Amino acid sequence: MPLIQKEKLFSKKWFFSYSLIVIGSFILAAGFVYFITPYKIVPGGVYGISIVLHYLTKGVFAFAPDGLPIGVMALIMNIPLTILGVKILGPKFGIKTVVGFVLTSVFMDLLTFFWGDVPLVANDALLSSIFGGVLVGFGLGLIFKAKATSGGSDIVAMILAKYTRMPLGQLMIVVDSIIVLVGLVAFQDWKIPLYSWIVIFITGKVIDMVLEGISYDKTLFIVSDKFEEIRDRIINDLNRGGTYIPGKGMYNGAEKTIIFTVVNRREMALMEEFISQIDPDAFVTVIEANEILGSGFKSLHEKLSS
Repeated sequence: MPLIQKEKLFSKKWFFSYSLIVIGSFILAAGFVYFITPYKIVPGGVYGISIVLHYLTKGVFAFAPDGLPIGVMALIMNIPLTILGVKILGPKFGIKTVVGFVLTSVFMDLLTFFWGDVPLVANDALLSSIFGGVLVGFGLGLIFKAKATSGGSDIVAMILAKYTRMPLGQLMIVVDSIIVLVGLVAFQDWKIPLYSWIVIFITGKVIDMVLEGISYDKTLFIVSDKFEEIRDRIINDLNRGGTYIPGKGMYNGAEKTIIFTVVNRREMALMEEFISQIDPDAFVTVIEANEILGSGFKSLHEKLSS
């Protein structure tokens, strides 16, 4: 979780951050209302618990005959969790996090009021799980991009991590999985946890895409005795740079020079052709690069200022 962000009030960066939070919260709420909630899918977090409470309380309270509002219940849980997190973990939850979960709760109940519990895609829980996960992941990604968080189960996982020393990522999976199993117990339907884990998986992938972007860049490690010729083609034909890494062959102990370079998808095809012409016996390792920051690509400054 990020520390409290200090941005100049009403500055361009301030407007951009809060715009992301507003848009992200709306998309997140829409993902739940239109795709996830109508099928009783419980994808972890306080919203998952709120979905369970919403359906279990239908017809119980006169003031809420359709069940306790999901947004209100999530807000009721988020507020004490945030206060507890501040007391135990310190000031890691800024005003943007509070704005994020408040807006999400408001948007969720407003959309439910106007739309109801009817799924946008009728009789297709799998398709709803997929598109619900995409919308929830996209919304959360925008919120995270604004240096805010979703609160809820994240805070519980961070508190457990402090006392158990277990990795935070593993604890978040454990906490969300327990909530998914609560949905199984509550609704007595094995399909619910299966759909819920689909949503959790897709949500995580989409969050990564929003934060890191879709990259077609490739990282190359090239081992060849003709490294100078390959280097000339990289610099002169592709206008790219690279790094020499000294190495030693494991089998015979011969000194080696390894070329480390990064190219895009189009340049990758050219590189393969260059290498095959210069040294068909070269050893080439190609790795998918999730994100490249630096000269010739997106700079770290551009990323942090966007």
